[in-house]
Amino acid sequence: MCVRKLFMILSVVSIITLTACGNNAKQGNQPSQNQENANPGTDHAGMNHGDMNHSGSAEVPEGLKAATNPTYKVGSQAIIKDAHMEGMKGATATIVGAYDTTVYTISYTPTTGGPRVTNHKWIIHEEIADHGTEPLKPGTEVTVEADHMKGMKGATATIDTAEQTTVYMVDFVPTTGGEEVKNHKWVTESELSPK
Repeated sequence: MCVRKLFMILSVVSIITLTACGNNAKQGNQPSQNQENANPGTDHAGMNHGDMNHSGSAEVPEGLKAATNPTYKVGSQAIIKDAHMEGMKGATATIVGAYDTTVYTISYTPTTGGPRVTNHKWIIHEEIADHGTEPLKPGTEVTVEADHMKGMKGATATIDTAEQTTVYMVDFVPTTGGEEVKNHKWVTESELSPK
């Protein structure tokens, strides 16, 4: 009888210990809040976008023009090749909007405090205060009007890269499960592939 009780107690303790170790291992692999990949163009699956507004309004910035002949038409579907957030890479996107503009990666310190965010993808030309008509060059300091992440709107940012392309607003269901992300801003043409 004593051996049986001892065996049960040891089994329960072992399960609890293994569960705790598993949770610690998962937490240890998580990047710090607002950390982004410092190498533009690489896989962003490891980035933590916990503060990202995954779903958003269908409204677009004033002056943003719809693309006249986008590769992916509104209403069509494409596969997302990049991972701005967990569950994005490999997801099927439904195109909600397509726009011709200049996209930028930026680095900024959130207005809410915390570590500096580097090479954030993407904001567009029309989401920069007093942006003018000409594309801005890398190294230019700007004030961000986009509100994609907590502490982004109103932040002073440095433009890291600039590219003229078609950007897309998309809906998608994360490959990791969960609710559909609606009106995600932005995915570039090079981050999509035909379905």
